[in-house]
Amino acid sequence: MYKRILLAYDGSDAGQKALLDCRELAEWSQSALFLIAVMPSAMSFVGLEGGVYDMELEEREKKKYQAVLEDGLRRLAEAGYVARGEVLVGEAVDEITKYAKKTEANLIVVGHKHLNSWAARWWRGSISGALIEHAPCSVLVVITQ
Repeated sequence: MYKRILLAYDGSDAGQKALLDCRELAEWSQSALFLIAVMPSAMSFVGLEGGVYDMELEEREKKKYQAVLEDGLRRLAEAGYVARGEVLVGEAVDEITKYAKKTEANLIVVGHKHLNSWAARWWRGSISGALIEHAPCSVLVVITQ
């Protein structure tokens, strides 16, 4: 049974659907919930033109990801669930798997939106697909159309 559920939350429609499904699963299994938002590292904000570090941009991004996390925690609290939350910085798959190991999660829940064009799928890549390959536990991918 899943006693420790980790939800990687980004505030998107797919993420919100995963949050709802995660709540139902947590209620059924009486699990502890962990909610994370993963912000790309500062180097991800550097453009192709070189290594200019923009501290203001990083602060805006931190606030944005903190707001996403707080939104998810608020939604869970309104439904009567207590969850621990944290903003992580780095590459999404790496940070999610590290946090899953740290919290000894039995299940990772992520949202995924199907993309219609092959070019969009190729360009964006699939965090959920890569996560399945690297996760230390089961992964539930909640699909939206």
